[in-house]
Amino acid sequence: MHLTITLIFTAILANASLAARGTHGVAQHHARVSPRAPSLESPAIKAKKRRNCSSPKSDAVSFSCASPTPKASSKAKPKPTSTSKTKTKAKTTSTVKPKPTPQVLAASTGDVLSFEVSRCGPNGATKSITKTTGPNGSLDWLNCGITTSNGWNPPPLKVSDIVYVPLSTAVKQSGTPFAACSKYVPLFDQYGEQFGIPGILLAAFAMQESSCNPATVGGGGEQGLMQITKEKCAGAPGGNCKEPNFNIKTGAAFFAKTLESNGGDLLLSIGQYNGWYQGLTVAKATAAAHSSCCRCQNNLDYLHQFLNGWLQNEDAYTLNLGHYFNLNVCPQ
Repeated sequence: MHLTITLIFTAILANASLAARGTHGVAQHHARVSPRAPSLESPAIKAKKRRNCSSPKSDAVSFSCASPTPKASSKAKPKPTSTSKTKTKAKTTSTVKPKPTPQVLAASTGDVLSFEVSRCGPNGATKSITKTTGPNGSLDWLNCGITTSNGWNPPPLKVSDIVYVPLSTAVKQSGTPFAACSKYVPLFDQYGEQFGIPGILLAAFAMQESSCNPATVGGGGEQGLMQITKEKCAGAPGGNCKEPNFNIKTGAAFFAKTLESNGGDLLLSIGQYNGWYQGLTVAKATAAAHSSCCRCQNNLDYLHQFLNGWLQNEDAYTLNLGHYFNLNVCPQ
């Protein structure tokens, strides 16, 4: 009975303890399943975004933790650099071959020929003198047509068209090639004025033909300073066709007559003085190269040497003006 009373008393104490705790004790033991307030959802979502930001799944697009705006990666769209452009330009430039610049052999005279004729192309005149160009045009232009089947057909230049240094000026300049002609300058000027031809043009014939040596006899028997042919020697004092006064006068008269008969065509007349003619070709000019009269050839560099050498007070031989040099095959 005593045991029964003890058990009943213990049960009464336990019930009293449970009544004092109430529902608060249940809530504490099961807090993980209690309903969530709406205000607690947002922090959980934000935490998830930060975790994704720190570990992006793709290399193509990256995200900033500070901003949800995507930024293009440098791997997605590489920008061209200035280096690649520079390399392209350098490569293109390296393939361009600059044209060679002709060597200047003599200083500028200050003026150039302005005359042009379409069938011969641009005159190629240059202020400075080179192997094949000068103030009075290029060698090819002066020789217009000589490499074609129709042959030489020169531009119709007049004396008034050309560029030259007056003889009286030329002989006063240091290093003038006309030093050898100095004693004959009064005669060149005298007969040049008489026949309406610049004195230096007559002196140029003497330089080109005989280097102003009055004793010169040509391969075909040509005589003296102006290398006049024997049929022109009638009336020479004492039969001496090489006498300077007679020789220069005869040469000047012949050239003046030739110029007049050609209607003032200067190149045609200068050429004819050296045996050129309209229709001359390279083959015809050099036909005598391997004959017994090698120097009977027509000097294919003659016009360039004459107009861009001697008339500019420059030694055409010292400068080695020309392109063909066809007389070089002849024995000295």
